[in-house]
Amino acid sequence: MPRLRLTLAYDGTHFSGWQLQAPGLGRTVQGCLEEALATLCAQPVRVHGAGRTDAGVHALAQVAHADVPRSRTGFPWQKALNALLPKDLSVLEAVETDPAFHARFDAVGKEYRYTLWTDPRFVLPWRRPYVWDVGRRGVLDVAAMDACAGLFAGYRDFAAFQNAGTVVNSTVRQVHGVVRLPDAPEHEMVWQFRAEGFLKQMVRNLMGALVAVGRGKVSPEDIRSVLTKGQRSLAPGTAPACGLCLHAVEYASDGRGHKRHLFHQPEAGQG
Repeated sequence: MPRLRLTLAYDGTHFSGWQLQAPGLGRTVQGCLEEALATLCAQPVRVHGAGRTDAGVHALAQVAHADVPRSRTGFPWQKALNALLPKDLSVLEAVETDPAFHARFDAVGKEYRYTLWTDPRFVLPWRRPYVWDVGRRGVLDVAAMDACAGLFAGYRDFAAFQNAGTVVNSTVRQVHGVVRLPDAPEHEMVWQFRAEGFLKQMVRNLMGALVAVGRGKVSPEDIRSVLTKGQRSLAPGTAPACGLCLHAVEYASDGRGHKRHLFHQPEAGQG
């Protein structure tokens, strides 16, 4: 069967995450895609995603794959799917790929971005679903946040920043960098998280720690100690889902034999 590679964008506000849920437990991205593909293929189709984003988390470039009937070879998948999908989910690209390609297991890196709203006077209404409003709680100590972010880079055990719910063989992850981007829109602070992979809610937990440092509740050295001890109960709380977006997924090739390197460039400066 031909294998489709899909690149997706979605507003996670009204989704119960990526992964299929039991009936009555909420609409999911995977569920909407499988329903649309089943309609187009006249048979059930299973979709596999690169990452299982949580309820409320957004995506600019989620990647997924699905096997479709050979009789649909050459079908205009992007146009057809977008005609059936809800307005908060779009297919940015749909191409046939190597039958061995796997959206999740072939991924070699992911980039998430988290956006903070820092103006204490107001939040633009149309930005509220996509930011964490931290401005009303006072000015953040950005220098301390930058110092803390530097602690997360490298090959480290992030057990203290994993929420319960997923069994993993190891809580060690290679983090390429956590940096504050210098070109954020006015009133916003955008943090970039790049790694080979992340634990459950790890990015939101790291962001929660950075904000706690910025507010002076804990110091970078406190967070260093939390990392060393590896106990989730010692770490600050989890940041809200609304500010998080899956920005990119990296693969060694694009499934058509072309090399792709999203993360080989020097890290963004800490503006």
